[in-house]
Amino acid sequence: MTLHTADRTVSADPPAGTGSAAQSEAASARARTWRRARLAAVLALACVLPFVMGDYRVFQFTLVFIYAIALLGLNLLMGFNGQFSLGHGAFYAIGAYTAAILIQTAQVGYLWTLPAAGVVCGVAGFLFGIPALRIRGMYLALATLALALTTPPLLKYKAFERYTGGVQGIFIEKPAAPFGLPIGPDQWLYFLSLAVLIIAVAIAHNILRGRTGRAIMAIRDHHTAAEAMGINTALYKSLTFGVSAMYTGVAGALSCIVVNFVAPDSFTVFLSITFLVGSVVGGLASISGAIYGAFFIQFIPNVADAVSKAAPWAIYGLFLIGFMFVMPAGIAGFVDKVGGRLQRKLARAGSRAAQAHPAGSSKP
Repeated sequence: MTLHTADRTVSADPPAGTGSAAQSEAASARARTWRRARLAAVLALACVLPFVMGDYRVFQFTLVFIYAIALLGLNLLMGFNGQFSLGHGAFYAIGAYTAAILIQTAQVGYLWTLPAAGVVCGVAGFLFGIPALRIRGMYLALATLALALTTPPLLKYKAFERYTGGVQGIFIEKPAAPFGLPIGPDQWLYFLSLAVLIIAVAIAHNILRGRTGRAIMAIRDHHTAAEAMGINTALYKSLTFGVSAMYTGVAGALSCIVVNFVAPDSFTVFLSITFLVGSVVGGLASISGAIYGAFFIQFIPNVADAVSKAAPWAIYGLFLIGFMFVMPAGIAGFVDKVGGRLQRKLARAGSRAAQAHPAGSSKP
C-alpha cells in the first residue's frame, strides 16, 4: 500500500525481508531457549544421580566427567585446530603423577594439585608443540605416538623410582567431603569432577567464541590463508597444544584423586588410542562431543563384555563400526541433526497454525 502526501510518497508496506528476518530472529530465540532448557535439565539430573545410584555407578559417572575433560582438550587440538595427537595419554599420566607426588611427598592439599597439574602439563604441551610445528598430519601423529610410548618406561626408570614409586606406583587416601557436608567420599568426588567439567566447558566456550578461537579455526581450515591474514600460526598452534595438554593434565590429576592409585601400566599407548576413539565417536569439532565420547569409552566396553565374555573386543569393534556408519559426524553431529529437524518441524507446525488462525480473528 502507498500513501500520497503533499511533498512525498510514503510506502506503508514493510521493507522486503522484514518478515523473514523476524522469523529468523524468532527461530534463533527458540533455539537458545531450547538449549538453555536442555542444559538446565541435564544439570538437574546430574545433581540428582549420585543420591539414587550405588557407589560403583557414582564412580563410573565420575570417570565419565574426567574423561570428558580430557576429550575436551583433545577436541580443541584436533577438531578446532586441525592438529593430530596420539600422545595425550602421556599428558594424562603427567597430570596424575604430578597430583600423586604432591599429595604423597609434599603433603599438598588435593585441590591444589589440580591447577598444579594443569600448569605442568600446559608448559609441557607448549614446549612439545614448538618442535612439532615443523611437522603435520601423520608425521605429527607419529611424534605424539612416540611420546605415549616412552612415558611408561620413564615412569618405571630407577632414577625416578623414589618419586614415581616405580612399577609399584603410588597409593593415596580418598579425600572426605569438606566442611562437614553430609555426603560420602564418592559423592563428593562426583560433584568435584562435575564442577571442574563445567568450568572447563565454560573456558573452552569462551575461547572458541573470541578472537583466539577464530584464529585457531582459521588455521585448521586453511593454514596458508591464515598466515596471509597475519595470524601467528606458530604461536597459536603451540598455545593450542599447551591448552589441550593442560585440560588432559587436570583430568589426569582428578583421576589420581578418584582412583587413589597411579602406576605406569595404567598409562599405556592404549589409553591415548582410547582418547582418540572417544573424541572421534563423540564429535571432533564439538564441545558436547567430548561428553558423548566420554560416555562411549566408559560404558561401551562394559556393554561389550556383558554381551560376550569370550570376545568382548570383537563386540566393541562392531559397536564402533556401527556408530561410525550411523553417525559419521559423531554423536554430537547426529544429535544436532535430529534436533534441527525437530525444531524445523515444530516451526512449520507453528507457522501453519498461525496462518490457519491469524491474530485478531475469532471462531464463528
